Order: sequence, then structure tokens, then C-alpha cells
Amino acid sequence: MPLTRRTTLAAMAFAFMASSAMAADPIKIGVNQPLTGAFAASGTYVVNGAKIAADEINAKGGVLGRKIELVIEDNKSNPTEAAAVAEKLITSDKVPVLLGAWGSSLTLATMPKLEEYSVPMVVETSSSGKITTSGNPFVFRISPPSAVEAEAFEPIAKKLGLKKVDFLVINNDWGRGAADDFSKMLKANGVQVGLVETMDQTSQDMSAQLAKLKASDADTIMVTAAVDQLTLLFKQMAALGLKKRVITTGGSQNPDQIIAQAGSAANDTLHLTTFLPWWPEKTPNAEATSYFLGEWKKRGFEFAGVTESFRGYDGIRTIAAGIAAGGAADPASIQKGLWAVNLSGLNGPIKFEKSGPKGKESGQSKPQVYLIEIKDQKIGHVQL
Repeated sequence: MPLTRRTTLAAMAFAFMASSAMAADPIKIGVNQPLTGAFAASGTYVVNGAKIAADEINAKGGVLGRKIELVIEDNKSNPTEAAAVAEKLITSDKVPVLLGAWGSSLTLATMPKLEEYSVPMVVETSSSGKITTSGNPFVFRISPPSAVEAEAFEPIAKKLGLKKVDFLVINNDWGRGAADDFSKMLKANGVQVGLVETMDQTSQDMSAQLAKLKASDADTIMVTAAVDQLTLLFKQMAALGLKKRVITTGGSQNPDQIIAQAGSAANDTLHLTTFLPWWPEKTPNAEATSYFLGEWKKRGFEFAGVTESFRGYDGIRTIAAGIAAGGAADPASIQKGLWAVNLSGLNGPIKFEKSGPKGKESGQSKPQVYLIEIKDQKIGHVQL
């Protein structure tokens, strides 16, 4: 065989092997979550849910004939760290898509990096309205913004006969945004809005704020905070003898943990949630819910975590569907593919609608929202 032909065949064989190896490489998905700091418990739940989805997808052959690989980084519950993690995942780990970043302030801090590097991110938890209205075409959110929560709560607010509502919220984009959105809805329905008290996300003693709220003539207090802080609040309310109606938004996705930690202090509190793991048959995708709950139990995780972990599960499933729809694993194809996603999530259909300024719209899915009540240290469902 002539040397030139042997050389050509060898080159072709090498190219084929190289392309086959590349095709077999896993598709990396960056996961930007708080694994330490104030939101560590929540971020860990989300990551564990994401792992269940990745294992399920890989067991079925992966996406585009390739396995997926989660590259998980800790943003330490800190916005500056969240932005640094996003940049590291994109530039060093070469991920073409991200899941993140739990809290609204964390997500907002990462968003400039998405635009800088043109990499899409599925937002699984954050509820600040700014996330999908500020004009970032690389953001695709599956969690409800506080405005959607407020809209869903409107009919029940009328049934509850609210007269005057005070707010106690975490002092960041998430908390302040929730107070703004719910205030607008309440005022539009003739409900008076009173105090808007804030607290730092690391605050342990809220007695000063609670004293003001106790002295107020409002009949209801709406609270936006993470689970651990809610637990402290309910205990401190009980100690102060503060016995007003309490409704939490956005951050109370772990009522079982609240019951376990706050005990009777959590009784008679109401919580807006987007998932009903206590009644799988009532969820929009009962089969998927049962599978997810079964896997969660099989891995030895506490049931209380499912009310947050499902977001990681649905988030990775959404990303996989976007990769498949886009037909390739590069950022531009995934971004395009996410607009075509039509997936049955654990809390309703995942299908993105345009939100934000024309030409730079973000994607927003609209999950179902429910109201649950803690009564006698048990979960009760109040249908919206």
C-alpha cells in the first residue's frame, strides 16, 4: 500500500476515533447552589434532587446518546461567591448550561455572567420579579415569581377576609420583592397594608420586629424567609404571645422541617407552596411524583427535604429536555432548545413564556401554587 494512502487512512481512523471519543464524553451541567452558609440545607436538598434526575436520565441512555455529568459548586449563600462560581463553571469547567442559584440575590448576582459568556441557566427556586423582567435572554425560570404567588393567592385572600396585613421579610431582593408584589395585590383588593419590617438573613433575634408587629392593629402577618429562620420566628412569636394569622410565601417549602423544629409553635400557620408530596395523587404528574418520592426514600433522605429537592429534579429534567430539543450540547443550541421545552413537571407543565423587554426576553414557566396549613403539628391542604 502506498505510504500516502496509509497515512491518509491512519489520519481518517484517528479522526474517527477522536470524534467517537468526543461523542461519548458526558454533557456537563453546572450546578450553582448554597451548600454552606444560611441557605445550606435548602441548597443540599436541591442538589440531591438534581442527582436523582441525572441518574434517571443516564439510566435511560442520557441525552443525544451521551450521559450527563453534574458539576456541583458551593456558592456559600453569598452573592459574590455565586457570581464567581458561575464564572468558574463556565470558563474552567466549560459547562454549556447551568442550574441555579437558589436565592434571588444569588441568582441576580450570576445573571451578568450568563450574558457575558452567553450561557443559559435554569432557575429552580428564586422568586424575585427582577430575574425575568430585567432583560436577560439566558434566564429560564421554573419557579414562580412572587407576582405569580400573589396572583394565585388573590382568591383565597378574599375568602380569608383579610382587613390589614403587615409584612416581615428577609432584607434582600427576594423578601423585598415579595412584600412589593403582595402589597400591590392586596391594595388592589381593598386590603390595607401596614408595617413592612425587614431582617437580615442571618438574624437570630427578631424580637424588636415582632414587638412592633404585635402592637400593630393588623390581623395578618405575611412572612418571607428561609426555613431555619421561619422556625426561629415561630418560636419567638409563641414566646411573645403573638397570635395573629401568619402566612408565609416563597421560602416555606419545607413545612415538615418547620413542624419538626418548631413543634406546636408552628400550629395554625399558613404556607404557600408549589408541590404536594403529601398527596402524590393530587399532583399534576402523579407517576413522576411517585417515582421521585420512591428514589428519595431509597437513598435514605428525610421526607422533609422533598418539598425543596423536587426543584433540582425538575430543573435537571428541564435542562435535559432543552438539550434534546436543541439537538446539540453547545450554549446557543441549548438556549434555543429551552424555548421548545414542554415537560410535565412535578408541580405542573414546564413551558416557557416570554417575560421582560422585547428582544431580550427571559423564559418563565408557571407552576401551580397551593396553600397548606399546619394544624396540630400535621399538614393540611387548603385548595386555592
